[in-house]
Amino acid sequence: MQITYIGHSSFLVELKETLLLFDYYEGSLPKFPHGKRLYVFASHRHPDHFNPEIFSLSQETESIFFILSDDIWECRVPKELRAHTVRLKPNESYSPENITVRTFKSTDEGVAFLVECEGKTIYHAGDLNDWRWMGEPENWNRQMAENYRSYIEPLRDMQIDAAFIPLDPRQEDYYALGMDYFLSLNTSRGEYERIYPMHCWEDYSIIDRWLREHPEHPDRDRIVRIQGRGEMFRQ
Repeated sequence: MQITYIGHSSFLVELKETLLLFDYYEGSLPKFPHGKRLYVFASHRHPDHFNPEIFSLSQETESIFFILSDDIWECRVPKELRAHTVRLKPNESYSPENITVRTFKSTDEGVAFLVECEGKTIYHAGDLNDWRWMGEPENWNRQMAENYRSYIEPLRDMQIDAAFIPLDPRQEDYYALGMDYFLSLNTSRGEYERIYPMHCWEDYSIIDRWLREHPEHPDRDRIVRIQGRGEMFRQ
């Protein structure tokens, strides 16, 4: 499996026969290998996760399918591509051909995706995170934490090969709440499982901050230290 960081929350996952593109909104895409099926995901309608330009990818490959959150209106999808598109609500499952997709309700907009394909399990959180903020009422923050933990509970003890998880510097001292809780769901992760911090707003020092503040964390070696757009990782 090869993973390319496109930017912000966008990643391209390349498997033997399949390509998975998540939450593209800007940045350079690598040339797609000929003959592979491309699935394009958009977790919700926010402009930093969904760019209608994704539909132009159909001009580069005929073997393409779009898997969108249902908060992205159908009218945003070109008519000629609607037969190649599915819009999913939270807590739905969908299994076209060689892939199985499961969605989870987000604590913001749209969904998170759990994808099983070619023997790999990939989780893309979208904006499903513990969005606790300085200055918000404590009861609001407490409810956010409760919702987050409830929504991702189905992931407990699940073996996930690659997980894309928000690590947002705008949350200041609360920046790692979501990722820390996600890591606590499974204390026996496999040697090759990797966590890819995302939604960093190009401030990759937030990953170094987490590593610095968690010197003894059992998952420390599984956190991928992203440093810039276009980086490729093999696992």
